[in-house]
Amino acid sequence: MYSLLTSLKALLDRRFLTIFILGFSSGFPFVLHGSVLTLWMKSEGLSRSEIGFIGGVTAIYAINWLWSPVVDRFRIPFLYARFGQRRSWILAMQALLIIFTLLLSGASPQGDLFTLGLFALGIAFASATQDIAVDAYRIMMFDSNEADQKLPYASAMATVGWWSGYGFIGGAVALLLGGQTIGLSWPVVYKLLALVYVVLMGLITLSPEPKTTLVPIAINQNKGPTLAFGEWFKIYICAPFVEFFDRCGNKLAVAILLFLFSFRIGEAMLGRMSLVFYVELGFSTEQIALYSKFLGGLATVVFSLLGAVITTQYGVIRGMLVAGIAMAASNLLYAVMAVVGPLPWLFMLTLLVDNFCGAFATVAVVTFISYFASRTYTGTQFSLMSSISTFGRTTLAAGSGAIVDAMDGNWPLFFIFTTVMVIPALILLIWLGKLLADFQSEKSQVSAALP
Repeated sequence: MYSLLTSLKALLDRRFLTIFILGFSSGFPFVLHGSVLTLWMKSEGLSRSEIGFIGGVTAIYAINWLWSPVVDRFRIPFLYARFGQRRSWILAMQALLIIFTLLLSGASPQGDLFTLGLFALGIAFASATQDIAVDAYRIMMFDSNEADQKLPYASAMATVGWWSGYGFIGGAVALLLGGQTIGLSWPVVYKLLALVYVVLMGLITLSPEPKTTLVPIAINQNKGPTLAFGEWFKIYICAPFVEFFDRCGNKLAVAILLFLFSFRIGEAMLGRMSLVFYVELGFSTEQIALYSKFLGGLATVVFSLLGAVITTQYGVIRGMLVAGIAMAASNLLYAVMAVVGPLPWLFMLTLLVDNFCGAFATVAVVTFISYFASRTYTGTQFSLMSSISTFGRTTLAAGSGAIVDAMDGNWPLFFIFTTVMVIPALILLIWLGKLLADFQSEKSQVSAALP
């Protein structure tokens, strides 16, 4: 109880309100190229495989580290002078999100699936680029001496904001607008959703730029254009990744990346097909909006704060272990749902457990990545680790619809399959915990030996 009250008191810091808004901005695009698009395609009679493969546009999140050095260092003309490095990139990407959302509203799932997918990819690209600046913004808001206590709560508030955008505010409203009761067409819904980013852009302009400034890097301009470019490439593109491996050591660095790749694959495969599953099981769009988006997202808010408390008190490794076990349990509850049918109370119980593990895992993983991201190359290194985590989830999850089809629509078997996929990540986590303990012990010995 004391820890929970301490957490709530810590959240009175006004910086967390900005983190919430930025989290909302990051979560809402998943409504645009995810939830709403899935139901729109389903209503047009497209197959599970087509829905799953269109979801493959989210693989762009897995490779945003390729252009993250540009977001870290390149100054956008006109915007930088007024809004700074991080906000200028966020505002530029939100403007792109408005454009691609309006373009998507004019596409047709049956008439031109390729064009629909292209606009969805545009939304995913703008969102993935926005995330680079958002993650760097969040980490750089806190000095190194307050990182241990503030970062878990910053991760929790970012998760709360993300789920507010994806779930119980943005997602629920979007699904209700297109549901049977209000009954707006999905193209009209998209036009209304574009207005959300108009409001968000206004809020971002009122938010402060982080006080932490970028470390200046000088490039020798006297070596000729070829060598100057080679030096630029080495400093801006290679240096962030080299620094990560040098600081952590090859063994720990590889273990971190392997774990991030595998940790949430099973959850992501389930998540991509969950809306299709709810519809086939017999739930209405309104029920999905109420249970999955609104109540599920509301539960995520509570569990995110709980995750921050546990992560602060017991460490990020134990927090992720709890999240992984809960993840496996929630997948098995979906298998039970597939057997017994559309019972509202079982739906709510399953979502409760599912949102618990989702919130817990997100807070733990974001905190974990934040600890290992250099403050010199914040955006690049965070996006590298985040992209590795996203790659396993988005790339492999794109084939989830084909897997269900290959199983002849056997949903219980599919959910058991996603449960088994959690086990390798838990084994990796135990190994990672040992490596991390050795790494911290070695750092302590080195520090003690210094004069």
